[in-house]
Amino acid sequence: MTPVAPMSLARITALFALLWFATLAQAAIQPVKSPADDNEYRYISLDNGLEALLISDPGADKAAASLNVSVGSGNDPEDREGLAHFLEHLLFLGTEKYPNPGEYQQFIRSHGGSHNAFTAFQDTNYFFDIQPTHLEPALDRFAQQFSAPLFTAELVDRERNAVHSEYSASLKDDGRRYYSVRKAISNPEHAFSQFSVGNLETLANSEERPLREDLIEFWKNHYSANLMTLAVYGPQSLDELEAMVRPRFSAIDNRNLTVKDHPQPLFAPDSLPARLQVQTIKDIRRLQLIFPIPSQRDQYRTKPLHYVASLLGHEGPGSLLNVLKRRGWVESLSAGSGTDTGEHSTLELSMSLTSEGMNHQDEIVALAFDYIELVREEGIDRFRFEEDRQLSEIDFRFQQRPDPLHLAMRLSMEMQEVAPEDVLQASYMMTDYVPDQYRELLGHLTPDNVLIAVQSNQDLPENASTTQWYDTPYRLFQTDIDVPTGNEVTAQLADQLALPNQNPFIPEDLAVLEGSSMDQPAKLATFDNLEIWHARDTRFERPEANIFLSLRSPLTTASPRGQVLTSLLAEAVSVQLNPWAYPAQIAGLDYQVYPHLRGLTVRVGGYHDRLPVLMNRIMATLANPEITKQRFRIARQQLMDDLRNSLQDKPVAQASAFVQDALVQGAWTAPERLAAAESVTVEDLREFAHSFTARVDAVMLVHGNATRAFALNTAQQTDALLLQDSQQVVVNRSQVRDLPDGETRITLPVPHPDTGYLRYSQGSNTGFDERARYRLLTQVISGAFYEEIRTTRQLGYAVYATPFEMLETPAIGLVVQSPDASADTIDEAVQAFADSFREELKTMSEEALQQERQAVISNLMEQDRRLSDVSQRYWREIDRQATDFDSREELADAIGEVSKAELLATFDAALRELDASLLVTTSADATTSDELVKTLRNQPPVDD
Repeated sequence: MTPVAPMSLARITALFALLWFATLAQAAIQPVKSPADDNEYRYISLDNGLEALLISDPGADKAAASLNVSVGSGNDPEDREGLAHFLEHLLFLGTEKYPNPGEYQQFIRSHGGSHNAFTAFQDTNYFFDIQPTHLEPALDRFAQQFSAPLFTAELVDRERNAVHSEYSASLKDDGRRYYSVRKAISNPEHAFSQFSVGNLETLANSEERPLREDLIEFWKNHYSANLMTLAVYGPQSLDELEAMVRPRFSAIDNRNLTVKDHPQPLFAPDSLPARLQVQTIKDIRRLQLIFPIPSQRDQYRTKPLHYVASLLGHEGPGSLLNVLKRRGWVESLSAGSGTDTGEHSTLELSMSLTSEGMNHQDEIVALAFDYIELVREEGIDRFRFEEDRQLSEIDFRFQQRPDPLHLAMRLSMEMQEVAPEDVLQASYMMTDYVPDQYRELLGHLTPDNVLIAVQSNQDLPENASTTQWYDTPYRLFQTDIDVPTGNEVTAQLADQLALPNQNPFIPEDLAVLEGSSMDQPAKLATFDNLEIWHARDTRFERPEANIFLSLRSPLTTASPRGQVLTSLLAEAVSVQLNPWAYPAQIAGLDYQVYPHLRGLTVRVGGYHDRLPVLMNRIMATLANPEITKQRFRIARQQLMDDLRNSLQDKPVAQASAFVQDALVQGAWTAPERLAAAESVTVEDLREFAHSFTARVDAVMLVHGNATRAFALNTAQQTDALLLQDSQQVVVNRSQVRDLPDGETRITLPVPHPDTGYLRYSQGSNTGFDERARYRLLTQVISGAFYEEIRTTRQLGYAVYATPFEMLETPAIGLVVQSPDASADTIDEAVQAFADSFREELKTMSEEALQQERQAVISNLMEQDRRLSDVSQRYWREIDRQATDFDSREELADAIGEVSKAELLATFDAALRELDASLLVTTSADATTSDELVKTLRNQPPVDD
């Protein structure tokens, strides 16, 4: 008989803990889950009032957690605006058990994870993901942030600069600027009117008023376990997850606080109707009708707002968008909710206008109210509800497998607002037909209860108001406001309005093919010049398929003009399809016609039942697009606006775009494409569309719940409708140009107060070994780079190291955007970091290096959770002609073999010796050297 070893005290304690948790679990609430969901769930309440949802997915290769606190910017003291956001920053920076301010971040990064947080009006959400074997120590660090933060005085003062940098980086962001106007004109008695980001002024730190004391007081007065909800996802059993969560999160103090109410209306009494004009920086033309409505949180089971908004935002024939778009006044339209405070909310109808539409704002507003009236009189019908419910039930039944991090974030927030049993199904629920609720909501959409807001870059008078923190010009008119009622033109247009008919695309055949999935795509045939790949794949047990068709044309690659015309062709096809195809999108189908460096791609996906109908219609439209002068004029103007607006992007975004445009063969800069767009005509586009498929290199992938016969039939239909008369041609894949030896420096003119800095250091070849070295290098230095440049030196909010790989050409990018430091100051700090970090890299243990290798590999080899994940990977492999379909496996193997000596050599070449390095910086008064750009463009490609 084999003797049994005595159990240790720790093992006995752990066993009793698991048995105790298992007993408690018998009373735990079980949320209703999708039939497609194999996860196990347990909803528990801790003794301190914190509620947690545990999610066990035995096959998960990633663990995640998210904690939501019902505290946000709406809790800020009037004299400490931005304090909730500032607290979010400080909780990351050291706890009693883990005092090192970078310890949590480095632990997450070194184990293949990511982390972040955000502050909203009534919520602050903290989250991370990580390799599953390290979930427990990660939760230990995470829980400490809420039970025992240090609020170190030095870090409190230093982190003010990071918050100020975040504020400064958005000073030229039109979204932030418009949001500041919405706050400025809102009810001054409502907390929404306050500045929520914070800066050095609102977060001033002085002997008379120490910021740390205010911060600790805010934390004690607002953060409490009973206001917190936690979601934890991992492969561990529910009992194991509970054993991780209970002792750690029970240590958070329960101060028995209540969620702050906001009973005041968002708009001051008698302030509506009103008109608002806001001046933008970018060329934006947007009109919004904003209606105050009651909070919709308690209506999540019946969703009256969804019912009404789906009608207002419909894009099919006769819809408001369709009529206005055919008139040439509106480009896009959406309807949905704005901020919901639990007491009050808004329904917002938003339209992107054309240049002509700016001259017809009154007619657009009048027609919008005509459509609202049509919905009120004829839109409440049971068949519409039954369609919505049927589609929601199908989507819930065949629910997509979510990313663990985003699932944890969503659930931790849902737990604050819905019943525990509904937390998994809340977004899909449409339990009852409630015409009274629809009518009640529509009763708020009236001309005397509306803010008509217009954003454009048209100059406002010098006496226009400006917002305090973003200096945004605006004008508000609240007296003698007449909401337009229309004229003869709108009366004619109103006759064209119609509500949507029954949806013909609702799937009927939801059967999943029997038999095993294919390991990888197989090439089926070549029809004329169409290469066909197919993979039957039902691993996700969903009746869906994806179809990709790439049309590579020498007309696209020839010049900036070719790229512009390809973009305009894709837009023309999409616009022509939209009214007909919009019901298909509602019914779970999706499509996209988009340009790329070698031509354009058609992507169609969703429930397989109606895919062939949609695909054939797209092919017929592409073969014979309707290109009118009006649509051409509008599309070209929109393209030129987008290109001009890209020159107003944030400094680091423009630096990144420059690297791609200068080094990728066949790419062109925004000014080059803008010049081409200004010269093309409608006749040019018509001729281009006619000639586009005359000589083409075409390839198709059919992947998912699709048979070989389905794939061949799809290819035959495509060939017959689109490619029958085309000639085969080879259009080579682009490559990345090799940088000149040594360092190249270039400065871009960017009208932004911040300095942008990007050091792009390029590898010597595109082989897997070199790519592996650069991937691992980025992983190893990213945490230390962030800590040194952002946390210690406080040089900016946007600070990161990134694997800047383009078209399999390895590189590392070091990125900084700073409100105060010059490019030279940043570069000196980066070089000092490189010099000091080399010794740390040199002394890194093999165990630590292996940990970093595994972090990179785990992210690279992360599980596919949706069919689209697999389709996209297959499609990339076909594009690069890697038809063994094992590129990521080869790269993972190469990463596992990188030695410390190789890593040191790569570090020296990339960051100290700058063997092939491009430094791109930005300045408001800079000029870019055309000769230098020409030199880069004349470089040969990087070696294979």
